Amino acid sequence: MSHPLTADITADITVDSRDEEIPAAVLARRWSILGVLCTSLLLIVLANTSMNVALPTMARSLDLSSSAQQWVVDAYALVFAGLLFTAGTLGDRFGRKGFLQIGLVLFGIGSAFATFVANSGGAVIAARALMGIGGALVMPATLSILVNSFPSHERAKAIAIWTGISGAGGAVGLVLGGWLVEHFWWGSTFAMNLPVVAIALIVGARILPTSKDSRTTPIDVVGSLLSMAGLGTLVFGLIEAPHWGWASASTTGTIALGLAILAGFVGWELRTPSPMLDVRLFRNRSFGVSSLGVTMVFLVMFGFFFVVIQLFQLLFGYGPFESGLRMIPFIPVMIIFTAATPKLVQRFGTRYVVSAGMVLTAAGVFLLSFVTGESSYGNVLVGMFVMAAGMGLTMTPMTDLIMSSVPRAQAGVGSAMNDTTRELGTTLGVAILGSVLSSVYASNLPGSVDLLPADAASAVRGSLGGALAVGQQMGGSAGEQLITAARDAWTSGMQTALLVGAVVVVAAAVISFSFLPRRAVAATVEADLDEFELEGLGLELDGVAG
Repeated sequence: MSHPLTADITADITVDSRDEEIPAAVLARRWSILGVLCTSLLLIVLANTSMNVALPTMARSLDLSSSAQQWVVDAYALVFAGLLFTAGTLGDRFGRKGFLQIGLVLFGIGSAFATFVANSGGAVIAARALMGIGGALVMPATLSILVNSFPSHERAKAIAIWTGISGAGGAVGLVLGGWLVEHFWWGSTFAMNLPVVAIALIVGARILPTSKDSRTTPIDVVGSLLSMAGLGTLVFGLIEAPHWGWASASTTGTIALGLAILAGFVGWELRTPSPMLDVRLFRNRSFGVSSLGVTMVFLVMFGFFFVVIQLFQLLFGYGPFESGLRMIPFIPVMIIFTAATPKLVQRFGTRYVVSAGMVLTAAGVFLLSFVTGESSYGNVLVGMFVMAAGMGLTMTPMTDLIMSSVPRAQAGVGSAMNDTTRELGTTLGVAILGSVLSSVYASNLPGSVDLLPADAASAVRGSLGGALAVGQQMGGSAGEQLITAARDAWTSGMQTALLVGAVVVVAAAVISFSFLPRRAVAATVEADLDEFELEGLGLELDGVAG
């Protein structure tokens, strides 16, 4: 008989009776397994942020147009985002270790081609697309293998380490990329991937466990095609929006088409007997709210990376390596707070830790919104410390909630969802905060810019870098006035963009506090709660599930 409380508690009550399914040999080497998984994950994260540092030098060496530069970055994101769900599902179906290793090989081939062969923008774009395919195979596999290698009482700690690598690795990529570009050539940012790929392949072949979904279910071909088309179209629209204009027909049409395809994907998944993603999972507060929260946090984090690197180079005058070096303090702060989250969650509960972390993140971003060209690095450091602490508190519990909401056998799907939210957040962060910055910058430029020659005026409106170049060419008091006005306009744009980011995280904090369960969960209940006798549980339900 159905109980009236069932609808409210099924989202939160979970039990973990399947740790015995982890083979003893896997349990014995689980921490070594985690080392290989984190190495593979670090490879993906480093390749993304180091590319941003290397791009200006690459553009000069290969004479890339602005469109080609954009696609060097975006080719990876587009392919990666489109393939994540399909890669996670197929990994569950055919074997996660095999998919991870195939992904590493493809990633290595793309890196080697970009390092030793590519001599044009088209060739680098093709290499980046191949690396995107490899990354889409690797990233979901790392988290799904982790979930199937650790018992529930250690899973949060393992996920904290995985999350720390995925977050702090972005800052490491900026430092390494900047150092390599200044001391070698742009291809060295691709070359550094090769020894990491080799280590991960060789060691992983020996110690990674082979795991897959024991059930033999049909492959959801239609769902795979719809997810790839929908996510690819949506991400493409978000990538192009700052250039087309957010209100343009091209932007609204492309984003609407992507959302329509994804709506078709949801409709298909609800009807098909063997869905690649059980979209009913979004009814689970842990899964749905955490997916939204991860997206918002990554939106702000990568929007911050995008803005602060420009701040360091264009306003503070640091070089690529110096800029990356000044991101290093972000890493230990984030790792320390990430490592502390399992104990904090155990003591205070998921809802309070995540919400407090988001409030801290918003506070850090708000402090950064007061930075100007006359500020010191110390002013940036204070905001960065607060923001990194907040992000460290939020990402591990939300990742744990997402992965705990799906059965072990379908860990690849949960991992793909987690990775997709991160990728969407990254794309949204650069697209939205970058668009706000550009719009406010352009609107705050003085009217005298219209009196410049067409090419010079276009360069000034296009970016602060272009304005600085034009001002230096002009020289004299007119050039100085243009540079000062452009710096002030860009600062206004940066401050507005960061304020938007702070508001986004505050909204996410309110949603998280309102809807997240108080406690993290271990694994999805597979039994129908109607089969349990609920009357005997009494008030202890809150102690179990929150």
